[in-house]
Amino acid sequence: MAMQSLSSSSSISSGFKYHVFLSFRDIDTLYGFTGNLYKALIDKGIKTFIDDNDLERGDESTPSLVKAIEESRILIPIFSANYASSSFCLDELVHIIHCYKTRGCSVLPVFYGADPTHVRHQTGSYGEHLTKHEDKFQNNKENMERLKKWKMALTQAANFSGHHFSQGYEYELIENIVEHISDRINRVFLHVAKYPVGLQSRVQQVKLLLDEESDEGVNMVGLYGTRGLGKSTLAKAIYNFIADQFEGVCFLHNVRENSARKNLKHLQKELLSKTVQLNIKLRDVSEGIPIIKERLCRKKILLILDDVDQLDQLEALAGGLDWFGPGSRVIITTRDKHLLTCHGIERTYAVRGLYGKEALELLRWTAFKNNKVPPSYEDVLNRAVSYGSGIPLVLEIVGSNLFGKNIEVWKNTLDGYDRIPNKEIQKILRGAKCIS
Repeated sequence: MAMQSLSSSSSISSGFKYHVFLSFRDIDTLYGFTGNLYKALIDKGIKTFIDDNDLERGDESTPSLVKAIEESRILIPIFSANYASSSFCLDELVHIIHCYKTRGCSVLPVFYGADPTHVRHQTGSYGEHLTKHEDKFQNNKENMERLKKWKMALTQAANFSGHHFSQGYEYELIENIVEHISDRINRVFLHVAKYPVGLQSRVQQVKLLLDEESDEGVNMVGLYGTRGLGKSTLAKAIYNFIADQFEGVCFLHNVRENSARKNLKHLQKELLSKTVQLNIKLRDVSEGIPIIKERLCRKKILLILDDVDQLDQLEALAGGLDWFGPGSRVIITTRDKHLLTCHGIERTYAVRGLYGKEALELLRWTAFKNNKVPPSYEDVLNRAVSYGSGIPLVLEIVGSNLFGKNIEVWKNTLDGYDRIPNKEIQKILRGAKCIS
């Protein structure tokens, strides 16, 4: 993902041109359900991409369609009876799943006259269509690999929570879908970082721990490490990637500070307000616990608790897996790994620092506002990177202090750091040594 899209804070502008992309089998639904859904979305001001070209589609997706998928925030495959008969649709679906995994797009399947089980396991009409494709491919190695990708994409897409229509009034389904999408796109992206160096790979690693494709259980994941490593930054980037998949979302910032300043009861109220829009007066924390459990235990929730430092904070806000509905995910950032162990959190991620090329890249951006630096600065840059000890916050402080300065100032400043260490930087570095 590009640096810009990871650091953005608004919906359409954060790397997305469209709110919605519709993937469908034209002969099944274009002039009926899909056309009506498209109109309803447009009428609500939801920017939607639809390929309504009357010309016969070819065997493969066109570059313009691939680009439209990549530029859409919510991807809606409409699984109708003959969706799997189209190699075009199946290739589209493979790219939809790819964008879900790599670009933070969300997937909202609609099963229109198709059984989700048939889609998931490629049985019924879906099995029949895929068998025809297989016969046509005649054991061609490249095409058989393509068939394998289709099957995997169908299984993965069918595992997402979505909308199922078999009988009833179509307009009710369309209203529900439009409301669902409106709720999602009205969520504002969090600002992550001005220079999100190294974030993408770390986001992908944590997503694996989250096992976000499974809706069967609830997962808690702890991110731990010293101050300045970017735990909160990483948590915000993950939030932006996956928030659209949940019914309710809540990012509680600075739990350490706010629990002391406002108390835990206030944070419980904020959690209920953000996830289920419940505004309630609580007499004490013990009263809030059963209310949170009762209101959230059937909802698919994303909860992020940022900078936790006491066990009672976890016990008041995310006491157990049974507090949240199937598919929920809880992410906790902390400096104290032992705190995660005490709360029974088995899935943990040690947030690693920036070293080598990543550290140099961040320093270049903060000190020069671009990644291109005169060769004469190479030695002082490497010296500054070594001083930063892999901690992004230290690198940012050093880079900001030396922004726009000539090479002699760089040398003198770094010499000064050696003689009389910068108090703010030393406080961060001492914390890192204590953690390690």
